[in-house]
Amino acid sequence: AHSDGDVIYHSIVDAIFGALTLPDIGQVFQDTDPRWKDVDSSKFMEHAYGVMSRYGYEIGNIDVTLILERPKVAAFKPAMKENIVKLLKTTPGRVNIKARTHEELDSMGELRSLSCHVVLTLLLK
Repeated sequence: AHSDGDVIYHSIVDAIFGALTLPDIGQVFQDTDPRWKDVDSSKFMEHAYGVMSRYGYEIGNIDVTLILERPKVAAFKPAMKENIVKLLKTTPGRVNIKARTHEELDSMGELRSLSCHVVLTLLLK
């Protein structure tokens, strides 16, 4: 990853941009631009929030599914949720985080990769 590579934040940013029919995170924050080298992904979330707000939207709901074998993330989910809530200025009741494994199958199951899916809705303010 060119930035810190936070898969959850990157997936949320892509979902926000997609809901607004904007280019994806890789086009907005190009890995050839040295400004984004090793940047904290919370900066991308802050940018996405600003764009979403300028378009007149707020978060309706965010549903995150993190797919990985390890580490087990159950103990971290409350803090992860709290960070998302703060960065996107929403409420805890609008953010859900789930984690699952691939039961030791394919590259995710072999601990060579992970994946994150995000479904979200935006509401007009």
